[in-house]
Amino acid sequence: MQKRLGDKLINRPFSILGVQQIAVGSDDKSALRHLWVDLLGLTFLGTYKSESENVDEDICSIGHNNMAIEVDLMQPLDKSRSPRVDYPALNHIGLWVDDLEVAVSWLSSKGVNFASGGIREGASGHKICFVHPKASATHPFGGEGVLIELVQAPKAVIESFNNSSKK
Repeated sequence: MQKRLGDKLINRPFSILGVQQIAVGSDDKSALRHLWVDLLGLTFLGTYKSESENVDEDICSIGHNNMAIEVDLMQPLDKSRSPRVDYPALNHIGLWVDDLEVAVSWLSSKGVNFASGGIREGASGHKICFVHPKASATHPFGGEGVLIELVQAPKAVIESFNNSSKK
């Protein structure tokens, strides 16, 4: 599909459909949970822990149905190890993408630097991949300081997006 970027037309073989999640970190997620769930009223969905990712997170949600946005409240399992999911406090943003494999292939060919780990299953069961916050010598484009998670949108999200964009 062709998209206009300034005065250029770009052929991009995928679409970003919307925000899938934001991830907020702290050295103590109980304070985050009190703010986001108890005071702001987000819905608590469950907990996810991963030794390899050094994370203990509460998965919460705001919004409804297919377009609900996940809010992950994270703390490191071991504060002496990396990655440190509590720094920066706004750890990453997740974006729904209609075709993750095509997006990763195309973005890689354009010089985007991806974090190690490749495409894999994420905490919510969706296929994910991360754009590294920094560029590298071989990949000159990164997230400009922001870790960006690309998330394969399920069919229902793609259909909701397509239906809402026709209105």
